Amino acid sequence: MADPIMESGPSLTAKGNLVFKETTRLRFFGIPWPFTHYQIYENDLVVIKGLLNLDEDDCYLYKIADVNIKRTLGQRIFGLSTITCFVASDASGDKIELKNIKHGKEIKDFLLSQSEACRLRRRTVATQNLSYHDGHNHMDEYPGMDHDVDLNHDGIPDDLQR
Repeated sequence: MADPIMESGPSLTAKGNLVFKETTRLRFFGIPWPFTHYQIYENDLVVIKGLLNLDEDDCYLYKIADVNIKRTLGQRIFGLSTITCFVASDASGDKIELKNIKHGKEIKDFLLSQSEACRLRRRTVATQNLSYHDGHNHMDEYPGMDHDVDLNHDGIPDDLQR
């Protein structure tokens, strides 16, 4: 079981304390491949890619909506995992992949719990888009319900926006 890295003392940055530090690894033999590094802080996920030219991508943990872990047969043999973080409204795209890393289960569990804690701390839980729009007006299926519901909070009742 992996022990997270916990720095002592107060947080000196907005990212918080460094909790996990991982390097992507070759799928076979689990040898560290030095071109992609992952740093997971209390409030931030940082992906650093490159050898001569470095590309650093940050994502606030409160933007992570869901986390998926995938372990192929080859990854299971060498103790590796690929974690996919589904991100809401981030310039880096709709998902971030942490490929071929060790301690995948612990990192996935940390990302899930810490992203929820960050959303609660920032009070952004209610701002997530949890609605599903398939073009069909589902309000017609509930004749006894109040049709003046405004799920997207734009000030116009949803039954008038067909």
